[in-house]
Amino acid sequence: MRKQIYIAIGVIIVLIIAFYYFFGSDKTNFETIKIPVKFGDFTIAVTTTGELEAKSSEKILGPGNLRDFRIWQLTIDDIVPDGTVVDSGDYVASLNKTELANKLKDQELELEQLETQYTKTKLDTTLEMRSLRDELINLNYALEEKKIQLEQSKFEPPATIRQVEIELERAERTYEQAQKNYQLKLEKANANMQEVTAQLSKAQRKYNEMVDILKEFTVFAPKAGMVIYKRDWDGKKIGIGSQISTWENVVATLPNLTEMISRTYVNEIDISKVKTGQPVEIGIDAFPEKKFTGEVTEVANIGEQMKNTNAKVFEVVINVNEFDSIMRPAMTTKNVIITDVIDSVLYIPLECIHTEDTITYVVRGNSKQQVIVGKSNENEIIIKAGLDKGDEIYLLPPENYKDFRFSLLPKDVIEKFEMEEKKPSKPDTLKMDPHKMPPGMEKSKKGQNGKRPPGNRGDRKQ
Repeated sequence: MRKQIYIAIGVIIVLIIAFYYFFGSDKTNFETIKIPVKFGDFTIAVTTTGELEAKSSEKILGPGNLRDFRIWQLTIDDIVPDGTVVDSGDYVASLNKTELANKLKDQELELEQLETQYTKTKLDTTLEMRSLRDELINLNYALEEKKIQLEQSKFEPPATIRQVEIELERAERTYEQAQKNYQLKLEKANANMQEVTAQLSKAQRKYNEMVDILKEFTVFAPKAGMVIYKRDWDGKKIGIGSQISTWENVVATLPNLTEMISRTYVNEIDISKVKTGQPVEIGIDAFPEKKFTGEVTEVANIGEQMKNTNAKVFEVVINVNEFDSIMRPAMTTKNVIITDVIDSVLYIPLECIHTEDTITYVVRGNSKQQVIVGKSNENEIIIKAGLDKGDEIYLLPPENYKDFRFSLLPKDVIEKFEMEEKKPSKPDTLKMDPHKMPPGMEKSKKGQNGKRPPGNRGDRKQ
């Protein structure tokens, strides 16, 4: 019984404390923050994540002409680690030889059969032609005998002489026919030998090609460089166990690391702002202290859907102006594409903007000051009217700011800006004064000898 009383008392104490915590105090500490209105050049940018890729690279190829042997896929049995630095002629990879080795055995068997057929045809032809030559010799002897008989029968009766003449003519005819048959047989024998020889040569050539190609299944570097794995159609790197097509028998690549690009993807909301030629600030996630500059060189006309999402993106290629030995393919980059720079404007943080009905305002002093806003970037927005340089506004206004009175703009000011918005806008062109560029961008506009480095392409970042 006493235990139940203690439990009840404890529950009541907890309830009293909770009630006091939530409802017992009417005092609330509320901190306000004021900031000045900024004035100066307003930069509008699109920030994306990209991936470094070499502008150009040499392909490390596997064996060629395998389609002639009806081989369509090759499996990588072994390959050096991604990023390995190799010299010219160094080992890179080995490919599975099983399929070609089996075909080589079949070809070797066929070659032996053709060699046997060649020998047999040659012997048969030799025997047949020798028999025909012997027959011609015998027919020639018979013809000479008939000529002798004709000479000996000149004193015989005319009938006997005529009979011998007929036998002589028959012997001459038989000899001539035998000579023609021999010539035809000789031509046929030569044709048969040519056919068998051609088949044997073709089989021998194919066998030799297989032997030579089999040596190419061990792949070596064509020149010095860093081995970078090739990416498959789905973006995955090709390594041990992967298959490569004989239509594009690239095992790996040797990129030119002195010229790099960043390949990135911009969402469909921001792509209209991005144009070729726009400057870019580039940072490398692995080395945040390093900053580089670049330029947009390519913007895709057709979007694509990102994997596992409904978002549509457009591929953008950015040329990196500088060279640094720390740069490696597949490094992640942060790309800030400068889409516009507006001179001498007022701007404030986006958090300062409030709306009520159709009125946009900021909290200044003890009033809600109506403002007309312009373009914005990720953090700030331009103020066209309603504030002056040096004004202070609330970033974090008082708790009861919604009860403040409105300070509205004159009607003619509002109408003026409404008319300006209705005017047709000119195409966006980014013409930046080198003296008004963001810090670090001035030297990005020119390379050596005052010329801008050419654009390039790079790796896909999903």
